[in-house]
Amino acid sequence: MGTYVRGFDDRWSDRDWGPQAAPRLRQAWLQGLSLNTAAPDRIRIRLLDHLDLAPYVLARRDLPPAVVDAAVDHPDRRVRARLTEVPASLGLSADQWSRLVLGEAGGARRHLFLEAAALSGRGLTPQAYETLAADPFGPVREELAWMATLPLPLRLTLLADPLPRVRAAACQAAWGDLDDGTRARLAADPAPVVRTAVTLARHEEAPLTAEFFEAVGDRHLLGSHRLDPDLALRLCADPDPRLRRILAGNPYLSPDLVDVLAADPADDVRLAVSVRPELTEERRTAVPVDIDPRTMRRTVGWVEALHEDEEAMRRLAASAHLLLRSSVATARRLPPDVVERLARDEDRVVRLFLAERCDDAPADMLLEVWQWWNGSYSTPDRPYGHPNFPRRDLLRHADDPHPRLRQLALDDPDSTPDLVERFSADADAEVRLRAATDPRLSPDSVVRLLDDPDTGVRATAARNPRVPVAVLVALLGEQETAAAAARNPALPVAVMERMTVTGP
Repeated sequence: MGTYVRGFDDRWSDRDWGPQAAPRLRQAWLQGLSLNTAAPDRIRIRLLDHLDLAPYVLARRDLPPAVVDAAVDHPDRRVRARLTEVPASLGLSADQWSRLVLGEAGGARRHLFLEAAALSGRGLTPQAYETLAADPFGPVREELAWMATLPLPLRLTLLADPLPRVRAAACQAAWGDLDDGTRARLAADPAPVVRTAVTLARHEEAPLTAEFFEAVGDRHLLGSHRLDPDLALRLCADPDPRLRRILAGNPYLSPDLVDVLAADPADDVRLAVSVRPELTEERRTAVPVDIDPRTMRRTVGWVEALHEDEEAMRRLAASAHLLLRSSVATARRLPPDVVERLARDEDRVVRLFLAERCDDAPADMLLEVWQWWNGSYSTPDRPYGHPNFPRRDLLRHADDPHPRLRQLALDDPDSTPDLVERFSADADAEVRLRAATDPRLSPDSVVRLLDDPDTGVRATAARNPRVPVAVLVALLGEQETAAAAARNPALPVAVMERMTVTGP
């Protein structure tokens, strides 16, 4: 017997929307509801109790504040842990991070959450710092000692911690703020790990020796610390190209050793040399590198650090080096002449980065990029959602042979329902899918697209709010279509309420 839904006709009351529904059907409903943009906050908060069945409820970048707070304070640790892993965690406040970390009673679990908080860079509340500095679990205090946002007085307090690893972490993090007496005391610490931390902290005055490196065995030190000249020279000839690659990025490397590595037989080593900040453009161009434009591309950190320097951006945007130009293109704001240059760059990834990251990207380039790129996980709304993306004079594309351009005609303010109907029968599936999202599409055409040969078009049609009620009810009753139908914004909130009920 169905569950009566107050305020709606019998078509909604002919089915049981509550916990008595078939388990697999209920799972599909909850999965769809977790992606339903029309679900009110109270429904999303209820879905947190069904995280295994509603895995996307925390996936939105723009989670409502009430939902974030409910997840921060949720009794199920899995919900709290999931929150630290999703993009929405980037917006957590110091107070929310503090509640998440301190909400973990166990030391090991608290440590994991503190690691996530440290990576966020948002910091914690003063009270949280005080509490964690006295945490009985050593790794928590050690992680805290490394946190860049930890107030200096507490970091200095941790220099006297009974656990050597905590003292070592505090030593390296606070070295620049220590007086000579404190430094001398730490250098004489009975624990080897603390004395090692002192050696690492003062590497600029006393370069790391071969003996020290061999004892520590951490090859990543080779990319960040000043090395004894004999050690650096020896490492330039090391048979391991991965080690030489790390060494090539060492900012303390002498010019003569940079020249040695610039002629290294390994491509990765030469590439690392070629992006060193001190090289002139002439010297950089002389380093033989071969960058495959089709491979994943990482930006160069020192270029990103100069994003606010307009003259540096002009100079680097004119570089022959692909990675430098790519890194300039990721700046949020750029001078008009730099934007113009990068928008005409021969490399499509440079143009793509400009479209994804730069608020000044021009409309014509955004339109060009749109023809072959419709967004990534990190920037799903670019280039289409860019504020400079063209929104007028798009009807001229209605008969364009390129389907990505043709579908844009529906965005023109002067487009008509007749054009929507026409595109719903287009030969290209992506154009039909775009028509299926349009609220002007007639109910008859929505129903027709539910039988489209393309699965994406069918799922999109099931989410169109103009699906007739009887059809939507039927879609929710079929395993194959239930999840897509549960994303339909026309789904009554009263039905959502029943779907998320945990008891009888």
